[in-house]
Amino acid sequence: MIPIRDVIPSRTTPFVTIALIVTNVLVFLWMPATDSADFDRLIRAWGVTPAGFTLSSVATALFIHAGLGHLFSNMLFLWIFGDNVEDRMGHGRYLLFYLVCALAAALLQVAVDTDSQVPMVGASGAIAGVLGAYLVLFPQSRVLTLVFIVLVEVPAVLLLGVWFATQLLSGLGALAVVRPEDMGGVAFWAHAGGFAAGAALVLLFRRPERMRVEWWDQAAG
Repeated sequence: MIPIRDVIPSRTTPFVTIALIVTNVLVFLWMPATDSADFDRLIRAWGVTPAGFTLSSVATALFIHAGLGHLFSNMLFLWIFGDNVEDRMGHGRYLLFYLVCALAAALLQVAVDTDSQVPMVGASGAIAGVLGAYLVLFPQSRVLTLVFIVLVEVPAVLLLGVWFATQLLSGLGALAVVRPEDMGGVAFWAHAGGFAAGAALVLLFRRPERMRVEWWDQAAG
């Protein structure tokens, strides 16, 4: 299932979401080829390696992607769901929320796989937090989704619920794998942790008045 767009209109321009997408794309264009030794050195230096975890690596890993498909899928989800979450939080709160979810995602992955030497890169953990927040804020929303070759409106709770369940079950499956590389290097626990953090923290970061239609009418006046 490939999401195309949601049905919730955004009342403000999502400046932070746009800036995050542009920054990720520019960094990807700047990076060396993903099949090169230079790229390997880059992710070792900038990625989150559980066995050598640092807070600074959480920030740098957010903007490194392992390929065009990795980048595209992350930015697609961020664009579809991020604008509405930013709309309800405001720009500054949304950016802080995004970074906190990234940290929570990284910490859970590190806790589960403490001795791993495999670096984690990508914005997936932070974006998972955005998905968790969206589910709490808009449980009745629907998402226009490409299912095989047919476009259908899928309830957001179903789409995002299935996504979260897939990450959680894959993470549990990874616990039984002796070698982390056998799971393809996907940080499933980071995804699950980011989603759970986003769902849990959204009520602290949202601006309740922005959930009321009449507030927007007054603000516009």
